[in-house]
Amino acid sequence: MDKNTIIGFLLIGVVLFAFSWLNKPTPEQIEAQRRYNDSIARIEYAQQQELQKQENKTAEAEEALDTLPDSVRVARLEKSFGVFAEAMVGTDGYTVLENEVVELRFSNKGGRVCYARLKEYDNYESQPLILFDEKDSKFNFTLVTATNRVVNTGDLYFSPVKGSDPNTVTMRLNAGEGSYLDFTYTLKPDDYMLSYSIKGTGLNGILAPATNSLDLVWEQDIRQQEKGRKFEDRYVGLFYKFVTDNVENLSESKSDSKQIPNRLRWIGYKDMFFSTVLISDAGLEATTLDSKAFPSGNILKQFKTTTSVPFDLQGQESTDFRFYFGPNKFALLKSYDQGVEGVDQQLDLEKLVPLGWGIFRWVNQYFVIPLFDFLGSFIHSYGLIIFLLTVIVKIILFPLTYKSYMSSAKLRVLRPQVEEINAKYPGQDKAVERQKATMELYSRAGASPMSGCLPMLLQMPVLIALFMFFPSAIELRHQSFLWAHDLSTYDAIFSWNAHIPLISTYFGNHISLFCLLMTITNIIYTKYNMEMTNTGQQQMPGMKIMMYMMPLMFLFIFNNYASGLTYYYFISTLITIVQTLAFRYMINEDKLLAKLEANKKKPVKKSGFMKRLEEAQKAQQAQLEKQKQQKKR
Repeated sequence: MDKNTIIGFLLIGVVLFAFSWLNKPTPEQIEAQRRYNDSIARIEYAQQQELQKQENKTAEAEEALDTLPDSVRVARLEKSFGVFAEAMVGTDGYTVLENEVVELRFSNKGGRVCYARLKEYDNYESQPLILFDEKDSKFNFTLVTATNRVVNTGDLYFSPVKGSDPNTVTMRLNAGEGSYLDFTYTLKPDDYMLSYSIKGTGLNGILAPATNSLDLVWEQDIRQQEKGRKFEDRYVGLFYKFVTDNVENLSESKSDSKQIPNRLRWIGYKDMFFSTVLISDAGLEATTLDSKAFPSGNILKQFKTTTSVPFDLQGQESTDFRFYFGPNKFALLKSYDQGVEGVDQQLDLEKLVPLGWGIFRWVNQYFVIPLFDFLGSFIHSYGLIIFLLTVIVKIILFPLTYKSYMSSAKLRVLRPQVEEINAKYPGQDKAVERQKATMELYSRAGASPMSGCLPMLLQMPVLIALFMFFPSAIELRHQSFLWAHDLSTYDAIFSWNAHIPLISTYFGNHISLFCLLMTITNIIYTKYNMEMTNTGQQQMPGMKIMMYMMPLMFLFIFNNYASGLTYYYFISTLITIVQTLAFRYMINEDKLLAKLEANKKKPVKKSGFMKRLEEAQKAQQAQLEKQKQQKKR
C-alpha cells in the first residue's frame, strides 16, 4: 500500500468523521428521540399484552369447548365461525414433500409450510440447517365470510389431499358441502423452488361478495446459522422487488419498517447465505414491511410482511405463488431467469447476493465470479483457488502496478535535486517558491506526482469488488484451508470468554491468524514503501505515525471478517512486496536518472493540468506578495 493509498483512506476517514460530528444530534434531539422510543416501546408492550390476553382467552375458550357436549360445542362454533366451524376442530398433523435438496413440512393447522430444511447444508454447530420451523414462522390469510365473520387460516384445520403426483400435495379447507379452499404445493425434483397456488371452489356465497383479494400476514424469525454472529448479522435483511423496478431492502443494521403502495413482485427474508423468498405472479399490493433486530441470542432478526393478494371468488382462476427456500448462490439464483423474455419479467433473485453496486457489481458478475467458478470446476481446495485468483488478478493489474512504481521511482531519483531546492528555499515563508521550483523540476524531467495516482484509481474497482465478493461467496462456507476450518468466517487461533470493554465490542473475543498475518505484512510493506517513495519533500507532522496506524486499524476492522478475505489480502500484499523488490532490482535507477536529465534538454510540453497548477501557484504567490506589501504599509 503506497503513500497515495494511505492518504486517500485517511481523507475518507476525515470526511466521515467530520460528517458524523457535524450531524450528531443535539441533547434536545436525543431526549426527544428517547421519549419517542419510550412511547413506541410502551405501545409495543401494550400490544403484546393485549395479544397475550387474546391468546389466553382463545386457549381458555378451546379448553372450555372441550368440556362441553358435542352438540353445544358445535352450536357455539357455528355461532362464532359460521361455515368454518367444523374447520376449527381438527387433528394436528404434517405432510412432507422432499427432494434431493430440501425437505418441507405442511401443517394441517393453517395448511402452510411450517418447516424448511436444506439437506446439503448444516449450521455452525454441525446440526441440520433449518430455515424455520412451526414456532419461528406464521403464514396466514384473513377470510371474511358473507355473514361478516372474520376468520384466520392459521386457526383453521386443513385436510391433506394426495393426488397421483407424488411431488404435489393439496391442503384443503372445507367450508360446507361442495365448498372448499385449496392450497396446492408442488416441489420438483432437485429444485429449491416450491410452486404454490390458491384456488376456491363454491365460495361464492360463503365469503363476502366484495372479496377480490386476501390479506396476508407472513412472519419469520431469522436464525443464526454461522459462527460469527456479529458478522453474519450485517448480511441479514428484508429485500423486495417492485414489479417493474429494481430490488431494494430495509436497513440491515437496525430495526426498520416501510409502507409500499406500489406492487411488489417478490419479498425475500435473507440471511447471510440462505433466503426464503415469496414470489407472486400477480403481484403483492398495499404492503407493509417490518424488520426487528435483536442484539443478542440465536435469533438475528424478525421479519414481518402485511400485504394483499388478488383472489378470484368465482374460482375460475388461481392465485399463483412460488417459494424459494435455498442458498444465496449467484449462479443458481440467476438460473431462474433463463429463458425469461423481457427485463420486466425477470426475477433478479441474484440481487440477494451482495456484490456491491455499479461498477463493482459488474466486475464481480462478469469477471470475478466466472473466473472463480472456472477455477472451482477442476480445483477442490478453495484456499488454492483464492491463491490462484489473487495471482491472476495481480497479473492483470501488473501494467498499472508497474506504471505506479515507475512514477515513484522517477520522483525518488530526483530526490537529491529536490533536497537542494529545499535548502535553497528554507522556511514556511518560502513554501510557494519551493513548491514552484519543485514542480518545474518535475515538469522539465518528465515526472509527475499525480501520475502514480491514476493507476491506483484504476485498480480500485477490482479491489473493492473482491472485498464484496469473498464474504458473500457461499462456496467458501465450511471449506477448510490450513488452520482455518471455515473460510467464510474468522480463523481464531486464540479466544477468551471474558468481556473486555471496547476490545470485546469492536475487536471480538478472539484473534484471527490470517488477519494478524495480513496486518504484519501491511506494516512491513508500509515501512518499505515509505523508504521507496521518499521524494525529499517535507511531509506533514505525524504522517509517518499515521501511515503505521492504518494497518493496525485494519487489524481491528477485519478481525471478525471472513478468513477467505483476510487470506486474500495477506497473499495480495505478499505479492505486492515481491513485485516491488523485483522492480527495485530490475530497474537501473542510474539509467532512469540519465533519461530524466536528458528530458530536461527537450522542449517542455505542459499538460492542461500542469498549466492550471502553475497558474494557481502564480495566483497564490501574487496574493502572498500583496499581503506582505500590506503588512509593510
